[in-house]
Formats: sequence, structure tokens, C-alpha cells
Amino acid sequence: MTDEDAGARRADRADGADRDDEGWPDAAGDTALSVPVPEAAALVRTGSEPHLTLLYPFLPLPRITPADGAALAELFAATRPFTLAFPALRRWPGVLYLAPQPDEPLRALTKALRERWPGVVPYRGVFGHEGLDPHLTLAAGPGTDELPAPRFAAALPLRTRVDTVRLVVTDGPGTGWRPARSFRLGGARPRGLCQPGPPPVGRAR
Repeated sequence: MTDEDAGARRADRADGADRDDEGWPDAAGDTALSVPVPEAAALVRTGSEPHLTLLYPFLPLPRITPADGAALAELFAATRPFTLAFPALRRWPGVLYLAPQPDEPLRALTKALRERWPGVVPYRGVFGHEGLDPHLTLAAGPGTDELPAPRFAAALPLRTRVDTVRLVVTDGPGTGWRPARSFRLGGARPRGLCQPGPPPVGRAR
């Protein structure tokens, strides 16, 4: 896959495109594990709540058992909260994003999740077995490459304290994603599955 091809696929995915030939669309009940980054809300142009994806897709919601929920709670409880910085804008073709620094804590969480659930492949394998580097998508799709960087860079650097991971679920293509469960890093009791949930928070993962 060339850089241009990978960039186009990233743009299609971030824009919520339905791509049957690439493993899309999302089905009702698909889930993901992500870190909310509310500090970036004013910069995001995707219609999605700003977030960093740890693992997309995770298990379909109907397949998540109490044992899975307990394992997730234990895994996240074993990680202390940490701070991330977003010092500069970065681009893939068709995608404007922020790269977190340091990204090792996020990579470690993704690695632990994949070791516990080895059958779950990031991004359905579209970007290879390892998926994508940690990133926070600001804009994607047509016209993104023409967006002026100073419009976004003036708000940087951003910092966020990571103490929560969310399990989010979609009800199908075009319906967005909504929180299903929250896990606190460092040992706090998780908040349980909720269905139906609050309104969708966005399309992109």
C-alpha cells in the first residue's frame, strides 16, 4: 500500500464512509474503546467527540460478557492516570490530526487489550495488523488538505489528563457512536453498560 493509498483510506474511515470492499460499514452493536479529549473540542471538524482510539472495533456489544467487563475494568485499573500533550498539527493525505506525546501509554493499553482479546484486529486489518499510530483526528475528507494550519495551530499546544476510557457503541451506519460504559484508570469502579444510551457523539473513530 502506498502512502497515498493509506492516506485515502484514512480519510474515508475518518469521514465515516461506508466501504463494503474495505470491511465497512459498521454494524449495529459494533463497539470501540477510546479516550475522550474534551480540550480539543473547539478544533474538531469531523462531527465526532474528540477522542483517541485505543481499539476499534472491539467486541460487538451483544458478545461482551460480564467476564469481559470485569477483565476490562481490571486492565484499566492497573494503569495510573497520565498526561498527554499535543504540540503540533500533523497531516496524512486527506486527514488533519494531532499526535499525542508521549504515545507510549496509549500503545501499552492497546497492546494489553490485544493480548487479552487476540482475535480483535485494529481497523479490521485495513491498515495492517498493527493498525494506526495514536492520533486525534481534527478533520478528514474532501477539502481537508486545503484547511489553513494557522486556524488550528493557534490553539496549540493542548494538554489533557487521561483518567477515563470509554466503551462506545454504534447503532449502525449514519447513527454515530454513544457511550456504553466508562472505566476509570487507577482502580475506580466502572460505570455499567447502558442501553439505550444518550444521543450519538459522532461518526468517526
